[in-house]
Amino acid sequence: MAGTIREQLEVLELRTLSPHACFSRQSRGRFHGDEDPCCLRTVFQRDRDLIIHSKTFRRLKHKTQVFLAPAGDHYRTRLTHVLEVSQIARTMAVCLRLNEYLTEAIALGHDLGHTPFGHAGEFSLNLLHPKGFKHYRQSLRIVDFLENNGRGLNLTWEVRNGILKHSKGYGEILPDDTTELAATLEGQLVRVADIMAYVNHDMDDALRADMIHSDDLPKHLRVVLGDRASQRINSMVVDMIKTTLARDDGRLHLSEQMNETITELRAFLYDNVYRNYRVHNEFEKAQRIIRDLYGYFLDHEFPDNGLGSCCAKRPPAQSMEAEQQRHRQVCDFIAGMTDRYALALYAQIYMPKPWSVL
Repeated sequence: MAGTIREQLEVLELRTLSPHACFSRQSRGRFHGDEDPCCLRTVFQRDRDLIIHSKTFRRLKHKTQVFLAPAGDHYRTRLTHVLEVSQIARTMAVCLRLNEYLTEAIALGHDLGHTPFGHAGEFSLNLLHPKGFKHYRQSLRIVDFLENNGRGLNLTWEVRNGILKHSKGYGEILPDDTTELAATLEGQLVRVADIMAYVNHDMDDALRADMIHSDDLPKHLRVVLGDRASQRINSMVVDMIKTTLARDDGRLHLSEQMNETITELRAFLYDNVYRNYRVHNEFEKAQRIIRDLYGYFLDHEFPDNGLGSCCAKRPPAQSMEAEQQRHRQVCDFIAGMTDRYALALYAQIYMPKPWSVL
């Protein structure tokens, strides 16, 4: 086998992966045009590394998953969520002989656009920004334009498509309408792994928070999934792999029973965790912080020397275009904040400070 290590890996993909997989050498190219290929890594390995080494990825460690700015060390954050999604998705990709590197890159990048305070921040920015806000669109904006000092990460089309199409909200896990899905099976795997991860780790965190108890989960769901987090994840993953391999039609499949079980588990979490008054009360407080910061920075400059700097008053926008641009800048600024930075900035701006001159 001649050529560079990358070329050898590309040949190995052609020999070992499923015909339904996305092959590295057949990528549709990068957002800003192709770059000189790496001699060691495939294009999707390179995308994975670009995401991991980005500032936005590092900030995920201080962004909410469900419980806002948790003081406990063992609650999930947005970073641990994407790591769990990556692990689940990669396991399924290997078993289905899909492209593991593409799967990993999409999984690690899918939530880069999440705001401080999780979906509370997303909900607020969607109301405040004139054109709305969705975290999956922001994820794409980050990798295309905002990261790397405004140059973006210049990712491949396949990774960008998977990031954009991962979100399902309260919709179907694998809808019949394929326009709602990523163009690659690897991107679709991340969509499924995302819900497998969050229904399990959010339930685990809710148990830790004493918000629910293990026997609150309906018995028929426990019969299908098991009583422990590891059993639940394994049941879901095994079902997806076996059902997809049995169909062998170029699409992903869950059994009817497992699809209904995951959907019902998600509904249980919405009713008992996400809409629980303890979570909802903090959700409303977080929304107030986002609203106040948004309004403040429409009229003030951004801090340029950290939290201690004074934010000067901005002159009014002189045109509709300038006003729209300011909204975009403020939205990007706030969406990129961590929970703790948003809390500290809010305290600096709005909380009174003791007079220090004696």
